[in-house]
Amino acid sequence: MSDTLHPSLADRIARLTGQHPFLCYQCGKCSAGCPVRAFTELAPNRVVRLVQLGFDKEALQAPSAWLCAGCMTCTTRCPKGFDLAGFMDCVRQIGRQENVPLPEKKIRRFHEAFLRQVERFGRAFELGLVAEYKMASGDLMQDVDMAPAMVLKGKLGFFPHRVNNPAAIRRLFQRVAEAERK
Repeated sequence: MSDTLHPSLADRIARLTGQHPFLCYQCGKCSAGCPVRAFTELAPNRVVRLVQLGFDKEALQAPSAWLCAGCMTCTTRCPKGFDLAGFMDCVRQIGRQENVPLPEKKIRRFHEAFLRQVERFGRAFELGLVAEYKMASGDLMQDVDMAPAMVLKGKLGFFPHRVNNPAAIRRLFQRVAEAERK
């Protein structure tokens, strides 16, 4: 079959991001600085490697792609200028579009709750995110002992922060929804 009929995940990512996954030469600097790396078995550069080798399903299901915080540490450290944070965003986008089943269902629930908070408030509202995720996952009491310390340290505010231009955020989400319908 032709690649134009069924492009590889690498080609789809290249088309969507403007950078081909084969630009990554697996030096590992991105993974060495990743703050989420300790919470997943598969290092971020290994997700890129899965795509390079054609293990598309495994890459789309990789928890590290779904746990990526988008902090850009990986992107700023890359000696090749490969935007790994953008790559991870694209992997999640394709995974959502194809409704790829994830080994850990709660990862998708957290991701969806996070996106709804950003859409609603223009940025993450931590208390709303926690509440929505807890309701969706059913883990109502897990980590509840951490809440008082987080409130005292200002990490869990009772009210959302507002952004300067919430209409721009809404337009962005509308454009994405329209693109996904096509």
